[in-house]
This record gives sequence, C-alpha cells and structure tokens, in this order.
Amino acid sequence: MKTNFDFLMPSVNFFGAGVIQKIGERAKMLKCQHPLIITDQFLEKMPQGPVAQTIASLTAAGIPYTVYDGVEPNPKIHNIQAASKLYRAASCDSLITIGGGSAHDTGKGTGILLTNGSDISQFAGIEKLTNPLPTLLAVNTTAGTGSELTRHCVITNEATHLKFVIVSWRNMPTVSFNDPLLMLDVPPRMTAATGMDAFVQAIEPYISTNRNPITDGQCLQAIKLIEHSLRTAVADGHNVQARTEMAEAEMLAGMAFNNADLGYVHAMAHQLGGQYDAPHGVCCALLLPTVEEFNLIACPERFVDLAKAMGENVAGLSTRDAAELAIKAMRQLADDVGIPHSIQAIGAKPEDFEMMATNALKDGNAFSNPRKATRQQIVQLFQNAYDAK
Repeated sequence: MKTNFDFLMPSVNFFGAGVIQKIGERAKMLKCQHPLIITDQFLEKMPQGPVAQTIASLTAAGIPYTVYDGVEPNPKIHNIQAASKLYRAASCDSLITIGGGSAHDTGKGTGILLTNGSDISQFAGIEKLTNPLPTLLAVNTTAGTGSELTRHCVITNEATHLKFVIVSWRNMPTVSFNDPLLMLDVPPRMTAATGMDAFVQAIEPYISTNRNPITDGQCLQAIKLIEHSLRTAVADGHNVQARTEMAEAEMLAGMAFNNADLGYVHAMAHQLGGQYDAPHGVCCALLLPTVEEFNLIACPERFVDLAKAMGENVAGLSTRDAAELAIKAMRQLADDVGIPHSIQAIGAKPEDFEMMATNALKDGNAFSNPRKATRQQIVQLFQNAYDAK
C-alpha cells in the first residue's frame, strides 16, 4: 500500500436528484460560449431525457450549442474524428458529454484530437498528453464506468479491433454530474452490465499494488452499496433509492480506480471488447471470478475483507476458506443479475487467446495487478473463462 500518493478527481462533482439543472449555470461560469454536446441517438431522441434537460438548462442560460449524436458502444477512432470535425465546423469552444462510458470516452478522445494531435493512438499509455483538453462537462446516465470523473480514455481501433487506453490527468472532466433520476429508464440488461463494471472497479483497486488508505475505504463502501442495491436496480429500475445507491457506488469506485488503478480483469476485458465488440461491463463480469481466483494467493487477507463487504459470514474460517467466499459471492452476484458464465456467450474464440494475452499484458491496467502472470498464464485464464460452466 502506498503511503505517499496523490489523489486525482475533477474539481467539481455534482451528485443527487435534479443536479442536471445546474449544467447551464456551471457552463456559463466556465465561460462556455458554444459547447459541442456528445451523445448517442437514443438519448438525443428521448423526450424529457438527459439531452433534452441539458439543452433546456443551456437555453435558459443563453448558451448556444451543437449536437453530435454519433456515439456508439466501444467508441471507435472514426467517432472521435467525426466529432472533432463537427466541433471545428461549428466553432465550438467546449464539450458536454451525455451518457455512459462510451459518451465520455468519445468526448475525451475528441478533446485529445483537438488539442494534442490527429493520431490518437500515439498517446496510448500513461501521461503522454502535453496539452490540456477543452473544458469538458460530463453528464453521467449509467452507474457503471466512472468515466465522468476519471483520467482514463478507452478507444477502439476499428481496423485492428484493439482497444487502447490513454491515461492522463489532462483527461479528467472539468465538472461531473451524477443525477440518479437520469438513470431510471436504463434497461435491466444495461443496468446489470454497468453495475458489474462498477463492482469490478471497486474490487480491482482494493487489491491493486497502487492502493492507498483513501481508495481502500472507497472500494469497500462501493462494494457494500452494490451488494445491497444492484439486484434491486435490475429488478425494479424505477426504485430511486437503489438507483441513488448505485450512482454513489459508481462514483466511489471511479474515484478509487482513478487513483489506485485496476488489474488483469480490465486488461483482459479490453481485449474481449475490442475483438468482439462486446459490452465492457459484461466482459469484466465474465472474467472477474476466474481472474480473482488466480490473484487470491497474492493477498488472501484482502479477499477476506472483500468477502465481509459482500456480506459473507467468515467467522471461524481459515484465511484461505474465508477468502474463497469472496470468489463465491462474486459469482453469485453475476448469476443473480443475469450475466452468462462463459466468454463463449460473447463469441470468444480460443484461436484468439494467444494474441489477446499478448495485448492484455501491454494494457495499462496490467501493471498494478497483485499477481504477475506470464503470457501463457493469461492464455489459460482466457481458456478457464471460456470453459466456465
């Protein structure tokens, strides 16, 4: 655990029912003259949805805007190229992202192109950006990725099917908005996928080699909230309390991994998502039990803490037996919210495992995993996740 560390997060984070109404006044305070709103077509067309509410707030503040609605899951290079082209054509001066991780990553990627250079792949890795992004306001609509307040930008190269991660403090949005009321209409399947992503993003920083005392507390509280609320949010999407707790958990997990980093689950999930264009949260959930079984021997006491946070009774058990209850609880939560057992469900092919293992070990999330693996061990982890029943 680190005893000397920095702690990064956006300068302002609005949380709670109705905070979306503050975006116009905050944009005006930041001297945004003409923001580009980056979102997807579904949200853009939703009556009284988050885009409509954002536009109403901007209009009330007297701020004109342009909308780019081309965001797609696992955002591609062509998405950010199109958005940056529109930004310049409309003489925009700032960015507002509305959606989940795909919208926020598209916005960050667009900002990188606008201020750092046209070849975004050259910035893959950690702290390679030299120029600040335009002012970025991030309106979050899913309790999942935490991208509205992190330094991570994940883009897929559509030509190679590879995801790459750009990690830089310059990527962090200027302001984030987490309004649980915007999440009431998220479908059960997406609620489950994004919720499991938040769950993984609370677990991996807790066992990360870069963890610190602040992120530890955030992780454990996020896990408790998700264990308490995710099933309810999937079963009853209009349960405001469950949505509020999931939004809080997502923020805590995002803050944690923004500072303590992640591990092999995310490094491997990026390969699955890039290769098969599969939902990121589902990829993470499918890999979680398999990867954490591998990691358990590196820090079993930490897994005992995870088991306790998930409500498991560890009284009278050995450290090893108590730690294994954490893996059991991870599988149970995934089962309860409808996550498949095997990566076969997203079209994974064993012939791709060697290539994906090589790339996973190059992923920026791999370096903070608590147990170091060889390429062949990563191949075996993919195979174990493929054979899971």
